Amino acid sequence: MDASLIVQTLNQYILGWPFLIVALGASVVCTIVLKGIQFRHFFTAWRELFNPSQQQASDKKADMTPFQAFLNMLSSNLGNGALIGAASALFTGGPGAVFWILAISFLFMVLRFAEVYLSVRAGRDRDASSVLGGPMLYLRSVPGGKTLAYVYALFAFFYCLIIGDAVQTNTMSLSLVTTWQVPELVSAIVFCLFILVIVLGGAQRISKASEKIVPLKMVVFVVSALAVLGYHYQAVFGALALIITSAFTSKAVAGGAIGYSVLQGVRLGMTRSLMGTEAGLGTTAIIFGNTGSTSPVKDGIVSMLGTFITSSVSFIMGLCIVASGVWNSGAISSVLVIQSFATVFGMYAGWVVSFLSVSFGIGVLVAFAYVTREVWLFLTGGRWWPFGIFLYCSAAFVGAIVDAKVVFAAGDLAIAILLLINLFGIMWWLPKIKKDVDAFRV
Repeated sequence: MDASLIVQTLNQYILGWPFLIVALGASVVCTIVLKGIQFRHFFTAWRELFNPSQQQASDKKADMTPFQAFLNMLSSNLGNGALIGAASALFTGGPGAVFWILAISFLFMVLRFAEVYLSVRAGRDRDASSVLGGPMLYLRSVPGGKTLAYVYALFAFFYCLIIGDAVQTNTMSLSLVTTWQVPELVSAIVFCLFILVIVLGGAQRISKASEKIVPLKMVVFVVSALAVLGYHYQAVFGALALIITSAFTSKAVAGGAIGYSVLQGVRLGMTRSLMGTEAGLGTTAIIFGNTGSTSPVKDGIVSMLGTFITSSVSFIMGLCIVASGVWNSGAISSVLVIQSFATVFGMYAGWVVSFLSVSFGIGVLVAFAYVTREVWLFLTGGRWWPFGIFLYCSAAFVGAIVDAKVVFAAGDLAIAILLLINLFGIMWWLPKIKKDVDAFRV
């Protein structure tokens, strides 16, 4: 049997219903215990995002301000998975899967709040010799915490190299060679040099790069999506109706039984929402780990917007595909996105999608360079970071030139392990989180 087929089959069980039910169950429990914080403080999050206090670090030694951490979080979340995730979900689960991507994200927002709250609080209370933040710090006080922290960091490093690095360069390289016939080797070299320049500048250069990349890719995406929806404005409400009705009927999969259709849409929506937003994986908690903030509840509330924005991008992309009428063409992944954009941009659709793919992917590379740095320093006790840079650049190079389906699919295993370990830490600290949330006043 083909090795990639074996890994993909394992992933159907690893990221199957039992795993998703655990993630969903934890989200429901946290939502109940924290009294629906993601709903109660949704507008508070938007207001606090642009509060002047978010622009400043309380500690002069902090790597970045809370606002910079937010931008780095968006940079890591808004990757090619968010861009083409809706297309993949549409192909397998029908239009209804797009509805569930957005709907489920509201539950996963509470996981994002919890992990960032714990990271900022642990970072605030840490001693000078401690790791900067993230699950590696707040897991230390749970049963088996020392071992769990190292296991988490090990798989986080693997996740960074595969999902945050190689997968992004692979997608960007494929897009460039398809649209502009740029040789894969040239793309690989350019990506490596770009990463090297950014990483050698330290945390400040990484955060400043994200400040420039995030607005750029958001503006290009919003303008492009609005152009598609505006061109097909007469079909938008019909597309919305199809997405909503397909989420609860057998229309999600032509000819399928109603139970299979609905459940398939829910499963695909949950999986894409989880993988796209990274809520509960702890990577965002690492980014917020050393902001010097003294307001863990507030930072946790603001961070929830990252999950909402990322899922909204996927939902809007799905709406564009359905409204343009190409959703059932049989195409998959980025091809489906190009077909949708081609209804407006014609022969230049590939150019637009290629630019989006590159800008989204570069943003992820930059943000995950910081996450990789933190988990590497934790695993090595602060040593040999130049070798860590070499591994990160090597993963980018290999990802750009190799069709490594087995390695990429193995990244799903890292996702499962990171989530389960981090959920254990969140549930252990939930009483403490509840106490501070109850005492929080806007």
